[in-house]
Amino acid sequence: MFKKLYDWTLSLAESRHSTLALAGIAFAESSFFPLPPDLILLPMSLAKPQKAWFYAAVCTIASVTGGVLGYAIGALLYDTLGQYIIKLYGYGARIETLREFYAHWGWAFILVKGLTPIPFKLVTIVSGLLGYNLPLFVLLAAITRGARFFLVAAAMNHFGDQMRVWLDKHFAWFVMILLAIIVFGFWTAAHLV
Repeated sequence: MFKKLYDWTLSLAESRHSTLALAGIAFAESSFFPLPPDLILLPMSLAKPQKAWFYAAVCTIASVTGGVLGYAIGALLYDTLGQYIIKLYGYGARIETLREFYAHWGWAFILVKGLTPIPFKLVTIVSGLLGYNLPLFVLLAAITRGARFFLVAAAMNHFGDQMRVWLDKHFAWFVMILLAIIVFGFWTAAHLV
């Protein structure tokens, strides 16, 4: 099963729709989708290491754009969709604490959590809900998401051959580790401010 998934993600890099799929996942992950774009960014960058920087740029632009949608969900749709997502992550009862924290440390919250496995959609929705300065939010999101995706591109350019050999043999481990990181990110988001 994992071998088929690995072969599919590598073949996705050859598809004429690969960039669109990557952008779609990066966009959706920043506002409502639970899986990170790294799931296909890594194999696509391995399949075409010369395009790793391009893929990182696509992820960054799509993620920041999706972040603006997440911001709008928090700002405009909090009573419906935004409130549901905030409660899903366990922040419903702690929203006032979060509001105080954001007033002083919102910039750090955005920068740090944009690099971690904590779901970025939480950051985008909370930023909109709390009325964080939108141009500053976009700038900080571009910095943190760009750093994350360009670090992946740098790693693929530097360690790509070794990673490909390792992934060829251990793709199931890669998927399990990535899923564990995602679960840890959701758990962390639900239990920490």
